[in-house]
Amino acid sequence: MPTAPPLLWKPDHDRRERANITPFTRWVREHRGVDAEDYDALWRWSVTDLDGFWSAIWEYYGVSAETPYERVLVDASMPGARWFTGSRLNYARHIFADRDDDAVAIRHASELRMMGEWTWGELRARTAAIAQGLRHLGVRPGDRVVAYLPNIAETVAAFYACASIGAVWSSCSPDFGVRSVVDRFAQIEPKVLLAVDGYRYGGKDFDRTDVVAELREQLPTVEHTVVLNYLRDVPVEGALAWEELESAGAGAELAFAEVPFDHPLWVLYSSGTTGLPKAIVHGHGGILLEQLKNLHLHLDAQDGDRVFWYTTTGWMMWNFLVSVLLTDASIVLYDGSPGYPDLGALWDLAERAQVTIFGTSAGFLSSCMKEDVHPSRGRDLSRLHAVGSTGAPLSPEGFEWCYRELGDGLWLFSTSGGTDICSCLVGGVPTLPVYEGEIQARSLGMAVAAWDPDGNELIGEVGELVVTQPAPSMPLYLWNDPDGERLHDSYFSVYSGVWRHGDWIEITERGTAVIYGRSDSTINRGGIRMGTSEIYRAVLALDEVTDALVVDVPQPEGGSRIELFVVVREDAALDDDLTSRLARRIREDCSPRHVPDAVRAIGEVPRTLSGKVLEVPVKRILMGEAAERVASRDSLANPQALDYFTRLAAEQPGGA
Repeated sequence: MPTAPPLLWKPDHDRRERANITPFTRWVREHRGVDAEDYDALWRWSVTDLDGFWSAIWEYYGVSAETPYERVLVDASMPGARWFTGSRLNYARHIFADRDDDAVAIRHASELRMMGEWTWGELRARTAAIAQGLRHLGVRPGDRVVAYLPNIAETVAAFYACASIGAVWSSCSPDFGVRSVVDRFAQIEPKVLLAVDGYRYGGKDFDRTDVVAELREQLPTVEHTVVLNYLRDVPVEGALAWEELESAGAGAELAFAEVPFDHPLWVLYSSGTTGLPKAIVHGHGGILLEQLKNLHLHLDAQDGDRVFWYTTTGWMMWNFLVSVLLTDASIVLYDGSPGYPDLGALWDLAERAQVTIFGTSAGFLSSCMKEDVHPSRGRDLSRLHAVGSTGAPLSPEGFEWCYRELGDGLWLFSTSGGTDICSCLVGGVPTLPVYEGEIQARSLGMAVAAWDPDGNELIGEVGELVVTQPAPSMPLYLWNDPDGERLHDSYFSVYSGVWRHGDWIEITERGTAVIYGRSDSTINRGGIRMGTSEIYRAVLALDEVTDALVVDVPQPEGGSRIELFVVVREDAALDDDLTSRLARRIREDCSPRHVPDAVRAIGEVPRTLSGKVLEVPVKRILMGEAAERVASRDSLANPQALDYFTRLAAEQPGGA
């Protein structure tokens, strides 16, 4: 067996006993006759006895249904699995069940607002008022309500209000441009648009009233627009003020429409870097069960926990975060730049809000490491006991930095999953050890495997990430895909009846996992497949390099060229010495075959609004495609960063 990487953390006996998964495992033994002696045994039961596992989640967490289910899983085929047929329930009912009105549900802060709190009583009252206001506007079960709103408490209440009615929610962050928002929202033909007048980011104010006006023009199905005055107190002509919406429903009791298990809850979108974004539909029941499982057993959210995850309303992590209120934990919201006034901003928030579980991206942790940020220096982070990382693979150096800076008692869990399932395929387990650079385990109920091109399972080798059994939070369907062709092509066209996720993964002999990046951007040289994350790890180990992008560009005459683009520190330059050291580092850490054919300095790496690097679009631009055909500029955090690659392609016809 290959040598394991350094062991960074191991839960002691008390920590394992306190974890939610421990009493659940005992309950499964008593009520299902499953004697799972360790996590691996519990996972294997969860993916082989689908009826037993998911009915256990339903029963253990007391899912309330107006009508009981007839069967757990009628059809296990993918796509097309049918879960908990006959049941009628409501996701939002479970959010508000048995809550103490005086307890704090939400803590929130932004660049525009000081830290504030909403109790469960206020959240219930305002959710009920918004729901009744929406009913006055004609919103009924199945109608779509779209939100162009920031990550603030009002947005959370608006989502719960929609869910309580049985309306379908969909949101975009207000930093999305008009085209990007229309590309998403127009697909689902919304009845009501909830919008904000502007926001503050990085110390600068951004007025969005003109954008809202354009959205109203380009979304012809919208019958009512409601605007929240967040940036300034100026009415928006032709729109209903948020205060009026709530006033219309003031004093209403919160009521819940019981809907079928597979009734749409929300619509999420693929990144939109190529073509029209996929409109991914998830259901009330599937998301409820998945998040009850994920947030209790994997996130281990408990009474007294204050859970923060840095996100915008345009990323599935916002949906994940607002679902945390299915547990006994409270949540912490932040709207603003993670780097303003400096990279200590979120760590300051963690101190002020007394965050216990701090969620962020691998990119943020890497930036803190690069910029020599010391989170615990001068801050009281004594309540912080867990840090979650997602969005990209966290490097071994990132793991080491977290433990060096936050202490050896920290539970650091890296996760990977996605918008497609609105959850984790692999992620944290509070009763398992943490090894440097590795994800702890495959998630319960997720039949994850690494496969070779012929569909053979691989252990200790890199393969395609597949899911061989259905899970309740897989998409019900894609909007405007009546025959299911686009859904099939997106996930099931490579291996018949098996979900192909599009990532390279290694499942180790110890059951841990390593993600190596997107399989459609992997660089294959002479049969040696190298995930781009491995190359980034080597490149970013050099102090002079702050960011990077690598692509393998096919050439007209055959073969391909590896092009490495780096962002260097202001006090550094991409000279012959740095180029040589980059090549040497890649040769030694990755493979000689993956040494780039060219290294170029750029001002910034193009990224989506959720922080993902645009490897495939850049590759296509360098192959001669027009930038507007391969990427929606409004879905990018820095669209001007693509201009460099367009110029480079023009200078070198046929590819760089």
